[in-house]
Amino acid sequence: MHHPAELRLDGVTVDFGGLRALKNISIHITPGTVVGIIGPNGAGKTTLFNVICGLVAPTSGTINLGGTERKWPRPHELTELGIARTLQGVGLFSELTVLENLLVGANHLQKRNFLKTLLGGGNKSENYIRQIAQELLNELEISNFAETVASQLPYPITKRVAIARALMCDPTTLLLDEPAGGLGSEDISWLKDFVAAKRDGRSILLVEHHMDVIMNVCDYIYVLNFGELIAHGTPAQIRENPEVIAAYLGGDESL
Repeated sequence: MHHPAELRLDGVTVDFGGLRALKNISIHITPGTVVGIIGPNGAGKTTLFNVICGLVAPTSGTINLGGTERKWPRPHELTELGIARTLQGVGLFSELTVLENLLVGANHLQKRNFLKTLLGGGNKSENYIRQIAQELLNELEISNFAETVASQLPYPITKRVAIARALMCDPTTLLLDEPAGGLGSEDISWLKDFVAAKRDGRSILLVEHHMDVIMNVCDYIYVLNFGELIAHGTPAQIRENPEVIAAYLGGDESL
């Protein structure tokens, strides 16, 4: 894995027709840190995530990766930039097995020269790719589901498979969209431990509703409300911020 690159977004604004979904948002992901984006429902978290992933084109703003300003990436360009993502909808191939899902992901990435980069020239066999997939399945404690068709998986396992598939390209920046959504306490505990372990040598961006996850694993947090950045700081700073407390009052979320 290459060293993580600094990722900066500056002045990001997104307009959907007459609606301003994001207004002048700037965030900074320092290499090797875990950064969280939180906010009440409708705050703009997923829109910002989709801007980074190339799924939404911003009205204005810039992206800077590794000290270089570049064009906003398209989804198929993320791997080349060392970025991988999971999405709320998981997005597995429902009729393929777990292992096949990981291998198909690798085959798709081969078109973007991923395998050549991963294998140091592309001369190693498919068995090596299978070995990488198996190691990830072991690491995420889902190897016993390797031959299970994705449509038959328990929901918490689909979330782990999606993370495993994202990790197939050994990204330097991992983007996780609502990874704790729909999970019970045991799986949330696993997720916290996993993210904490993965922070070594990799940058992680979490868009998340579960404050327990955010407060436990993040080094730095950005708070959105109605499309605006209302606060940013360490978990301790965010927990005591009056604007953040006010934004969450009356909702289901709790600091």
